[in-house]
This record gives sequence, structure tokens and C-alpha cells, in this order.
Amino acid sequence: MMPEGTFSALIMSLSTSVLYHLGEIGHPKTGKKEIDFDLAKHGIDTLSLLQRTTQGNLTKDEAEMLKSILYDVKMRFVTAKKK
Repeated sequence: MMPEGTFSALIMSLSTSVLYHLGEIGHPKTGKKEIDFDLAKHGIDTLSLLQRTTQGNLTKDEAEMLKSILYDVKMRFVTAKKK
């Protein structure tokens, strides 16, 4: 069963995609982990775009979740690039 289509679910989906492309999550069928910094950056850029374009239109909880997740994936990206 698919989760309900909510803003929070969209943010979680995008952040999971970033983690996958940073090699932190393995492929669901093979378990193989691969790194693709370009796709990870694209996911981060998409989250940043959503943050800018939805400013003032989110609930407090949604805005805080997006801010927190965006910070987290940016830090993970920087850490992964340093390795």
C-alpha cells in the first residue's frame, strides 16, 4: 500500500533518494550501495527549491521538518564528498 500523498511524504521520499545516491541506503532488491553525487545534489537542490517556493505556505511542523532534513542531507553530502 502506498503512503498518503502529503507534503511530508514528498519530503521523505526526496530525502530517501538523496541517501540512496550517497550510498547510505542499498538497492531494495540487491542491497548494493552506489554513490552518484550528481543525483544526490539534484535531490538536495530539489529540496532547496521546495523550501524557497513554499516559504510562508507550510505548517510550522512541515517547515521545521523540511529545514531539518535539508540540513541533514547537506551535511551528509559534504561528509561523503570528503571521503
